[in-house]
Amino acid sequence: MNAEQDWLADTRTSYDTVAADYADLVRGLLDRTPYERAMLALFADAVRASGGGPVADLGCGPGRITAHLGGLGLDVLGIDLSPAMIGVARREHPGIDFRVGSMTELDLPDGSMAGLVAWYSLIHVPDAELDRTLAHFHRVLRPGGPLLLAFHAGDENRLKTEGYGGHPMRLHVHLREPEQLAGRLAAAGFAVEARMTLTSAESALGALVVARRAAA
Repeated sequence: MNAEQDWLADTRTSYDTVAADYADLVRGLLDRTPYERAMLALFADAVRASGGGPVADLGCGPGRITAHLGGLGLDVLGIDLSPAMIGVARREHPGIDFRVGSMTELDLPDGSMAGLVAWYSLIHVPDAELDRTLAHFHRVLRPGGPLLLAFHAGDENRLKTEGYGGHPMRLHVHLREPEQLAGRLAAAGFAVEARMTLTSAESALGALVVARRAAA
């Protein structure tokens, strides 16, 4: 197994292990995060202003952000590496399209998405795979479509060995500075429109970056 398969397998297994407890712990976070809710509402407005269409929540976990976007009137689908997480999402949010898949190899047609969200999910993609992952985001997003990223701010790589009820895990958490990620997005063909850091129930020091695929 090569290095890429190692981290993907570790991430999948870790979230399969914690899926039920993770869903319980994060279920009500958006109720306590007004800035994040506001940014999600702005994202929904941007999708509608650009003509509307399907939106993908990449690394959707148990589907809470996917469902929230659906409640804002968007046509949503959720994609996650973990089959157990997708199972939870389908049970908790019936009627929404949830699929097992990897954001590093998106099985979506070119230019098919009106918007993309990666909500604290890009944090597990190592630096060596980041540009290729952003290239997939660019490929599937239509010109002018918005991209919303939420992630932990910083400049370090942490190995997480336990979490969400004390379950064993093995996955890396990559903290990134907003300016650093904005530069990688620009190199991938995105126009960065906004960035902010904040402290909330979602993260001790979180960051939000909004970008668009540059118009053709």
